[in-house]
Amino acid sequence: MSHDSTLAERLARVDGAIADAARESGRSPAEITRIVVTKFHPAALVRELVELGVRDVGENRHQEAVAKAAECADLDLRWHFVGQLQSNKARAVRRYVGAVHSVDRPSLLRALGDDEAPDLDCFLELNLTEDPGRGGVRPEGLSELAELALATPGIRLRGVMAVAPLGEEPRAAFARVRAVSEQLRALAPEATAISAGMSGDFAAAIREGATHLRIGTAITGKRPDRG
Repeated sequence: MSHDSTLAERLARVDGAIADAARESGRSPAEITRIVVTKFHPAALVRELVELGVRDVGENRHQEAVAKAAECADLDLRWHFVGQLQSNKARAVRRYVGAVHSVDRPSLLRALGDDEAPDLDCFLELNLTEDPGRGGVRPEGLSELAELALATPGIRLRGVMAVAPLGEEPRAAFARVRAVSEQLRALAPEATAISAGMSGDFAAAIREGATHLRIGTAITGKRPDRG
């Protein structure tokens, strides 16, 4: 990908690839939500994206996200929190996001719960590795976390989220996510969403049923120099 391609060109290229992968899988591109992850990029880039028709934007860190959301408060945007979230930041994050994709423990669910606020879309994050230090709940712990989500006021359980582990063929990893998603649906029939697929592997995720893609550099380009 050339570094001199424009934001509009990169967005169009990714959207074309999403549509191709969806059609090859017998799916409609309309059932897939493309979230543009804008971490390390300024609010000005978010404004450009909105002019290009983007409505779903993702952020990884509260400190950066809250400032950007405030700068873009006049825009018709839906913010998705896609990074690891500390429980003590949960209430602050809840004020500006429409969805949290990285719910992975009971304490975070309880912190996000609110019986007076509008429902918050939540995805339960799976850890597909053997490393307990990675974010996410192991698949065998998912049903317990899902039951807590269903019982927590102000939480709308949408489905599961995962990152394909390094060193594993992405499609195989996403097939495992799809299997866990089907198990979750037995418990929570409404929780049909799968948040999976990033810049390098979103086509494989679509082929395994992903409904929400978290795409950064393939659209935003190289991160600005933070030196």
